[in-house]
Amino acid sequence: MPERRTNLLLWMVVGGGVFLLFALSLLALAVFLSPDSSPSFSLSGNQVAVLDLEGIILDSRDFVEQLESYGGAGGVRAVVLRVNSPGGGVAAAQEMFEAVRRFRADTKKKVVVSIASVGASGGYYVACGADRIFANAGSITGSIGVIAEWVNYGELLKWAKLQDVVFKSGEFKDSGSPSRPLTEAERKYFQNLIDGMFHQFVQAVASSRKMDEGAVRELADGRVYTGAEAHSVGLVDELGTLQDAIEAAGKLAGIAGKPKVITPPKKRFSILDILLGDARSALSLNPDRSESHIRFQYIWK
Repeated sequence: MPERRTNLLLWMVVGGGVFLLFALSLLALAVFLSPDSSPSFSLSGNQVAVLDLEGIILDSRDFVEQLESYGGAGGVRAVVLRVNSPGGGVAAAQEMFEAVRRFRADTKKKVVVSIASVGASGGYYVACGADRIFANAGSITGSIGVIAEWVNYGELLKWAKLQDVVFKSGEFKDSGSPSRPLTEAERKYFQNLIDGMFHQFVQAVASSRKMDEGAVRELADGRVYTGAEAHSVGLVDELGTLQDAIEAAGKLAGIAGKPKVITPPKKRFSILDILLGDARSALSLNPDRSESHIRFQYIWK
């Protein structure tokens, strides 16, 4: 019996040590992989921060939070937005646009946009909030307009001898149902929504670019323009590269000499996101589900 107790105690000690080592390893790995979304600022006052707006616009939160962090950084004198986006959701683009304008008003810091390959529709909408817009001669921009689309599978239901049954409280409650054609009243209803969002876009461009609203409407038939064409009609201020935009931002901010460029660190996911059951954001398995099958978008298709 004493020998068995000794062996049991030994196994408990060994097992406890292994578990402790495993726990410490997980903790170390979690610290190493922990996300760090805050930029690294130095005490230098000659910094120009570069913030990327990349891909389809679905949500404004990360962009707005990052921009606001630059507002509280004393060493950052100006921000360059590197836009490479065909646009996206109407409300998200509007929120980003307003965030840029609010940042300029609250912090008195300059914001310069550099359009990369594409800065169209909602991407251009956001760009209009800046002090100046740069584009390469071959950049794609413009596409001032709104689009809403969805798939209608009503004929497929008929072929399969299925019937969609709907109870509704009002005429327009199921407007845009993918199982039936639109009524004439629904077409007018959706067109009014589109027209309202389009008017908001045109007004934003006209006021920000100090252009006549009628002149903007002439350009706003949904078409895209090259950077060179956009410059000739007043949609962008300068033709130039990202480096040109950075240098211009430094001069607007009164920085003598070459500004120091800082960028936010790439977002890393934590192993704790998986261990604690929140792996969807870490593994990009959480697609945007905030909208219905009908999406109103400022996007270049």
